[in-house]
Amino acid sequence: MPVWRWHGPPEPAIESIAARCDGPTIDLGCGPGRLTRALAQRGLVALGVDISAEAVRLTQGRGVVALRRDVFDPLPGEGRWAHALLVDGNIGIGGDPVRLLRRCAALLAADGTLVVEVEPPGAGLWQGHAYVLSGASGDGGRPGPAFPWARVGADVVAGTAAAAGLRVASRLRFGNRWFVELVRR
Repeated sequence: MPVWRWHGPPEPAIESIAARCDGPTIDLGCGPGRLTRALAQRGLVALGVDISAEAVRLTQGRGVVALRRDVFDPLPGEGRWAHALLVDGNIGIGGDPVRLLRRCAALLAADGTLVVEVEPPGAGLWQGHAYVLSGASGDGGRPGPAFPWARVGADVVAGTAAAAGLRVASRLRFGNRWFVELVRR
């Protein structure tokens, strides 16, 4: 996972995703908040959500609202968000993409959209455990505790979305990054 990228300014792909949003938006797994901030700078109501206290602190340090919560716990505005975002691999949260997409659908207003970053075509579906490496660059890092995670490729996301009661409304590509916009079926 490109942790270094998350701490920088929003790259063009992130700016393009923010530009697609035109109403209240919840950024799930917001990390240090570069996308949440890009949304707020566009004048949108934006809420970052992350399970990490450090991520929430960093997001709030960018001058935007963020809550330390598990995405599967109650969240403000359930059923009223115009957009929900799962970028930077966050389709992996919890290790069960169908469960996560169902949860995200419950956060949206009836005509809301869910924008999800996926892996390039050919990646398929992977579910298992991941961990974060920490330590000095070049020493190989030390693995942190394992947690459930998943990856979903652009080639299989339609089936995963359908199992969650959603459908692909559009596919987006920015360089080597792939996204889908999902809506209720």
